[in-house]
Amino acid sequence: MVRKEPICFSPFLYKARNLVERFFNKAKQFQFRRVATRYDKLAENYLAALKLVSVPNWLRGNESTS
Repeated sequence: MVRKEPICFSPFLYKARNLVERFFNKAKQFQFRRVATRYDKLAENYLAALKLVSVPNWLRGNESTS
């Protein structure tokens, strides 16, 4: 069976989605389950937890290699 319409595919969106999925996977690995499962009910608390999780990831990515 052949498709009548081609599948809509955006490489940019696919790359962005992959980046987000990898971020949440790292959050799960480093014991930040509250972010991965969204324990917080308020959006402000969830955003604060996301920022706290992002700091170690950002520091790991920006380490000096010299």
